[in-house]
Amino acid sequence: MTQRAQLDELSTRGAELLAGLPPADTGVESWVKTGTSTSEDAAYFDTHGFTVQRGFVDAEGCKAMIERMTSLVESSWHPGDKSQPSAVFRTDSEQTSAQGSSDYFLDSADRIHFFAEKDALDTDGNVKTSEKLLALNKAGHGLHVCDDVFRAYSTSDKIRDLVKSLGWADPVIPQSMYIFKQPRIGGEVTSHQDSCFLHTEDVKTGEAKQSCLGLWLALHDATVENGCLWVRPGSHREGLRRRFNRNPAHFEGGDNSAPQMVFADNDMAESVKWEGELPEGSWPPPSEGLFKNGFVPVECKAGDLVVFPGTLDHLSLPNYSALPRHTFQLHLVDGEGAGFKWSDTNWLQYGAGKKFLSIAG
Repeated sequence: MTQRAQLDELSTRGAELLAGLPPADTGVESWVKTGTSTSEDAAYFDTHGFTVQRGFVDAEGCKAMIERMTSLVESSWHPGDKSQPSAVFRTDSEQTSAQGSSDYFLDSADRIHFFAEKDALDTDGNVKTSEKLLALNKAGHGLHVCDDVFRAYSTSDKIRDLVKSLGWADPVIPQSMYIFKQPRIGGEVTSHQDSCFLHTEDVKTGEAKQSCLGLWLALHDATVENGCLWVRPGSHREGLRRRFNRNPAHFEGGDNSAPQMVFADNDMAESVKWEGELPEGSWPPPSEGLFKNGFVPVECKAGDLVVFPGTLDHLSLPNYSALPRHTFQLHLVDGEGAGFKWSDTNWLQYGAGKKFLSIAG
């Protein structure tokens, strides 16, 4: 079988599995709030752990974001300039050393910082590619507060109405990211849950209480070949496996040799074998390792939006194609008005007195 035929078969199998998921349970308990789902979309979301909003943004809206990011990279990212820091972003076994020991990463909370692919820079920090944009893994994490184009989308009535229909009562935005997933070199994003990096607590008791919501907008078509999202339906009910925490030894103990961030396992840490990795047999096709463990690909057209709670197990494979796969991603949490508190152990922290952008209306 040719590679093209294998990819087509993979795509068809994924579409059939998505279409064959059981009907939404209209009486299912809401993931984020007390009570049951309040809409058809919410019931599907709460039953399976995700929903796909087809055609959520039109072609002009996608084009505007792509062009704006191209402009930002050209004007604001200067790899090889010794007066400006450079950083690489990883999700593999080197993640703690890459992000967990980087002031540039921590300082990106309310700014726009740029992170290269792991093999895209030489030892002097210069790009190896013909265009510097093609060397980037992502830009983040304050696009929604620092740039008018991305802020307009993030605070739109369309986003607000969708989020509230799913049960979020006091939504605020801690983080936004533009992911490039470059042709040929765009790396994998290993299995994870977003609440690992963005966790919340009960405002009264201080106990863990998750409310992270991911909004994954495809700016190009996303396919099994160029690294579309893979989700594991129903896994959002399994609980949080681990947390990416600020390291007390560094921040409170004053040990500057200790990493700034460390992973802390929860009771669910042993529930899957592939946490922080890709399941064995993920690639090449037929990708039986993914299907065997319950993952399904979610192929998207440009403008489609995939929405999922912070405990859903998901990943994406490398971009093996010659085509780009840009996405703009928002991560929301519910605020204190809904009974949630941002954890002091999260990597992302604003300065004293500064609050996350609210879209509660």
